[in-house]
Amino acid sequence: MSENKVIAVVGATGAQGGSLVEAILEHPGSGLTVRALTRNPDSEKAKALASRGIEVVRGDADDPGSLESAFTGAHGAFLVTNFNEHGDAARETAQAKAMADAVKKAGVRHAVWSTLEDTRGLIADDDPRFVKLEGSRYLLNSDSKGEADGYFRELGVPTTFMRTCFFWENLFGPMFLRRGDDGALLLTIAIGDALLPGVSVKNIGRFAFGIFTHPEFIGRTVGVANAHLTGADMADTLARLLGEEVRYEPYTLDALRALDMPMADNFANLMQFKQAFNAEYVGARDLDVVRVLNPEVETFEQWVSEHKDQLKAR
Repeated sequence: MSENKVIAVVGATGAQGGSLVEAILEHPGSGLTVRALTRNPDSEKAKALASRGIEVVRGDADDPGSLESAFTGAHGAFLVTNFNEHGDAARETAQAKAMADAVKKAGVRHAVWSTLEDTRGLIADDDPRFVKLEGSRYLLNSDSKGEADGYFRELGVPTTFMRTCFFWENLFGPMFLRRGDDGALLLTIAIGDALLPGVSVKNIGRFAFGIFTHPEFIGRTVGVANAHLTGADMADTLARLLGEEVRYEPYTLDALRALDMPMADNFANLMQFKQAFNAEYVGARDLDVVRVLNPEVETFEQWVSEHKDQLKAR
């Protein structure tokens, strides 16, 4: 019997990495096994993984010296960064480059890099709809990841570039779904009448698992999504399944820029980009392709039904 192929999972105690861990464990006959990378192997989440028989090692993208040994002997590597943790685009690009260097030196045969578009390739320098931010970027967390894509290619790392999208789990927080003064739920995603590709965290891991089991995706850029829905579609589904009024009242882009919160301009640029380049953004997330990776993609209806209590508690 051949030995299982080790998949080294960065951020195994986080949302994306953790969902891939679960996807691999769901398929014990796949020939894949998990090595969990975490900055702190002594954390409660890391100990919980170890208690399930998972190999847990230290791997910190801010400490390149910790990475090469963490990847050594692995067949594949799932690579992810967490921009929201620090809000520093240059740091995120540096983290991605450190991981690319490490997987190259370790001889990893298939890397899956969780990334986004570098919007500077689409938005003109003089486009008045957008505010330029740090390092002439329009979208700090998107452009920083997209910039790193080129480094993986320059190094010749065998990589699949997995572009993510709006996480439906964002609806658990107050930014996108909240109670109005009259008690009704308000869906406030600033997408206007355009389509919004959305994905569940659980399916991020299942898509990544599918990529690792389809080596023909090495070298390709694959946008992943469970569905493409309008805000009105989402509100209708929420109302029907939660059994209460849900109104779609999207923020305007000007309202987003005026919010008293960190990186308001970055967030407004993000939603402006998704509206202004909707055909390109949606087209880059081909639902026929993702069903090759995961034939049982859950619908928004299924996701809402599974999380009714959390959504009604908004």
